[in-house]
Amino acid sequence: MLQAKEVKYNYAIDVIRSILIVSVILIHCSTKSLELVKYDFLGNLLTFYLNQATRFTVPLFFFISAFVLELSHPHNLSFLPYIKQRFSKIFLPYLFWSAIYMYLVYPNPNGNFIYTLLIGSASYQLYFIPSLFILYLIFPFIHNHIHLLKRKIVLIILGLLQILLLANDYYFHPLNLPQPIGVFLLSFDVYILGALASKYQNEILTFLKKYYIFLIIFVVFVSLLITSEAWILYQYTKNYLTFYSNWRPLAFIYSLAVGALLFTTFNDISRNLSIIKKLASYSFFVYFIHIIFIEIIWKILPNSLLSFTLIPFLIVTLVSYLSAFLIHKIPFISKITG
Repeated sequence: MLQAKEVKYNYAIDVIRSILIVSVILIHCSTKSLELVKYDFLGNLLTFYLNQATRFTVPLFFFISAFVLELSHPHNLSFLPYIKQRFSKIFLPYLFWSAIYMYLVYPNPNGNFIYTLLIGSASYQLYFIPSLFILYLIFPFIHNHIHLLKRKIVLIILGLLQILLLANDYYFHPLNLPQPIGVFLLSFDVYILGALASKYQNEILTFLKKYYIFLIIFVVFVSLLITSEAWILYQYTKNYLTFYSNWRPLAFIYSLAVGALLFTTFNDISRNLSIIKKLASYSFFVYFIHIIFIEIIWKILPNSLLSFTLIPFLIVTLVSYLSAFLIHKIPFISKITG
């Protein structure tokens, strides 16, 4: 039986958050490169592998969101103040960047801005935010019933339900639902597990350290497996979603394994490494702006460089973080830009 212990903020979360945002940039750059070479996976093995091996990013963003929220959630905070607190930190940047993308980057003057906000369609990375809002709504229930959710039978039932939903969506019939609701249904369990991992992290870490080498081997093996599966299914169906989707049974397992490996690896990171905290503080802004730099880079670099993913990836990453550094020098601007 897991026993909750009082724990302080773990600075491994800052390292993981920085890794995740860089991985998001890598996914988007490698996807653009694969489009450029007309999905010639065989001729671009490294690009395709990197594109698949980073599919842990979005599930782990949900995971660490619940992890940090459970760690900091006051026991006596009622629902409405909680909702106001959570939404006030995210909604204004989301509103700002949705307007930027809808009216400047991907102009759609005939679009309904309210509807675009609700489904996160102003730019292709923004779907994450409305889904996160839904998960925020159910977090108090998770927090208040965590003693029930930690039971083995409940964990097994929820895990099986999640895998069945993922399998049906990926292999058979994609969920015919608005994207935020669909993403919520395909990621609810990883969010619950994030809260549980936060509550019982000491005991979980003790267990993981015993099997650290096995965990490394498992992560490498599943990264190859998820890459092979996407390759085979794309060759069979010619549906790009077979390799672009983050929501697959294998990706669910892979994301949890990568999260366990990263957290175990960086668990003893020193809080005195201020650069880590600083980079992590830029993550939200970089998440919003990096698509703009991808669009610019893809217009000015020759195809010979764009097809080699690492070059545009490094440029976009450096420019995104540099812009975050400069913008955050302006007082209070981060409340609007993230």
